[in-house]
Amino acid sequence: MRDDEEDLPEVEETGDGEFQTAAEVVCPYCGETVEIVLDPAGGTQQDYVEDCEVCCRPWKVVVNYDDDGAAEVTLAEAQ
Repeated sequence: MRDDEEDLPEVEETGDGEFQTAAEVVCPYCGETVEIVLDPAGGTQQDYVEDCEVCCRPWKVVVNYDDDGAAEVTLAEAQ
């Protein structure tokens, strides 16, 4: 195990035992609805950049998992 892996939170099953692993989002640039893959192993609070598969412009993606494993996903134009 690498030293930086020690700080990663463990993913535990809660609620019905399932974490949300996909979400439909609307691109803030082109307005297209796109399904993105979520990775619960990244922790309960995540912030990263991902490109739109339609227009290829970058989004800032923020994912917050609640205690039941449901994800709240928000997008913004990446700066």
